[in-house]
Amino acid sequence: MNRREFMAILAAASAAGMLPGCSKRSAVSQSTQAAYDLPAFGNARLLHFTDCHAQLLPIYFREPNVNLGLGTAYGRPPHLVGHKLLDYLQIKPDTRAAHAFSYLNYVDAAEQYGKVGGFAHLKTLVDQLRGAVSHSLLLDGGDTWQGSATAYWTRGKDMVGACNLLGVDIMTGHWEFTYLDEEVLANIEAFNGEFLAQNVKVTEDALFDDAPAYDEDSGHAFKPYTIKQMGEHRVAVIGQAFPYTPIANPSRFIPDWTFGIQEQALQELVNQIKASEKPQAIVLLSHNGMDVDIKLASQVSGIDVILGGHTHDGIPVPVVVKNNGGQTHVTNAGSNGKFLAVLDLQLTATGVSDVRYKLLPVFSNFLRADANMLAHIENMRQPYLDKLNEPLAVAGSLLYRRGNFNGSFDQVICDALREQLDAQVALSPGFRWGTSVLPGQTITMEHVMDQTAITYPETYARNMKGSELKLILEDVADNLFHEDPYRQQGGDMVRVGGLQYTCDPLAGAGARVQDLRLDDGELIEANKDYKVAGWATVGSRAPGPDIWDVVADHLREQKSVSVDKLNTPKLLGVSDNPGIADYQGEFS
Repeated sequence: MNRREFMAILAAASAAGMLPGCSKRSAVSQSTQAAYDLPAFGNARLLHFTDCHAQLLPIYFREPNVNLGLGTAYGRPPHLVGHKLLDYLQIKPDTRAAHAFSYLNYVDAAEQYGKVGGFAHLKTLVDQLRGAVSHSLLLDGGDTWQGSATAYWTRGKDMVGACNLLGVDIMTGHWEFTYLDEEVLANIEAFNGEFLAQNVKVTEDALFDDAPAYDEDSGHAFKPYTIKQMGEHRVAVIGQAFPYTPIANPSRFIPDWTFGIQEQALQELVNQIKASEKPQAIVLLSHNGMDVDIKLASQVSGIDVILGGHTHDGIPVPVVVKNNGGQTHVTNAGSNGKFLAVLDLQLTATGVSDVRYKLLPVFSNFLRADANMLAHIENMRQPYLDKLNEPLAVAGSLLYRRGNFNGSFDQVICDALREQLDAQVALSPGFRWGTSVLPGQTITMEHVMDQTAITYPETYARNMKGSELKLILEDVADNLFHEDPYRQQGGDMVRVGGLQYTCDPLAGAGARVQDLRLDDGELIEANKDYKVAGWATVGSRAPGPDIWDVVADHLREQKSVSVDKLNTPKLLGVSDNPGIADYQGEFS
């Protein structure tokens, strides 16, 4: 789909039931017909969502104002934000489309257009789009079983049930692997679809000890690919789980499995599938992240489409990558249930002759809630409602997460760590999941869990040398800004409280972080001890209370929370980068 076709879809959506005074009933009816009634194209339809992070209900989710692209990624999606992004997509400001894809005028637009996502509304849209064609598949890119209180308390079972009702045919994973290995396998057993991961192997020692494996000869822990018959044609789908899971998350939960990009193995698998299965299309269902997928597409030939996830980028127009085998369309379908991607393929005996791709924002006000899905959600939530709905404080300003540097909810977490654990400095992971809270909303325990619900939530407070602080920041900056996408792990910069520093994203490893100071201006000394609080330790379990209890206690004391200034670094060399706008820090 080109930009002109994309704009035609959005124009139809904007015209449907959007005028002030429309009743909810008429708005739902009109928008369902105009915005979501897509004409059928080709002979195979693939629907794709990813990174919903266990958000079963409609939510608010603000897009980033900082998503820096460096080197070959400069000025290329997803590294465009604000007006630069709207200009690239030819979207008019102050429209529903502008709200869906950018952070601009977020609060007013959110109040006007309402929440996004919600599995009951997504179910209605999925059923409508599948009902319009003869052959379809629903693909889930992973990060589905984690990110909410109920997912944490049920160990992902609430999401397995929801995905079964949604009709997911195929999925891969990342945060799924942050449950214990036996819990992962039990959830996969309960899942009605197929769980695919060509790049996850069982260690040799574990195979010797008779650890479960999909294929003991190849060492694959899970089925690497599947073939789906779609009318007269065959479509191969390969699973690519997050390659850095044991580095970015605790390996102690999944000690018998190894991960990696596995570029050569993937090429060999593609060649094997072509020779033995003779499909008309090969699709990679990936959780690599957008930049990694773009590089992978240039190195591995024979893949027609990469349906990507992990980096939470809503990409309405695919990036077409040339390679030795032709070309690959690379996409990413956002996060939090906010988007549903529609990939229509025209298949012939010799392969894919044409492609149509649309990324649809899921506005819950304009899609009816499916009754069966709603009943499942209500049933799963019922035992936990009192705790979920506990009021903690009122948001005096917009609270959000997402962006290369601090978000305002991240700042609340850092402030809570410092004050509750009596620390000079706070560190919080640069997670990209987490819902937004509008000014004036009551912050509930559920909102806190939306930001913190992981299986290693314990906090710590300990003395740390200034040199160690710098090393931590340098390590995360290298993951974020390394010139080789294969060396990037996809998150954002570690969030800080009580600390100021200068960051040069264009510098080499070990030289990106400079001039570290406490908030009072005192220079951080390499050999001096500082009391640092944090959470989500990937190695051994930390000794402190769970992060959600620390944040909840802080909010109960505060009553009202406003974040007027973020702890963001002074940036060097990127002031004119199209991936940054309305930055709250300084430039040099």
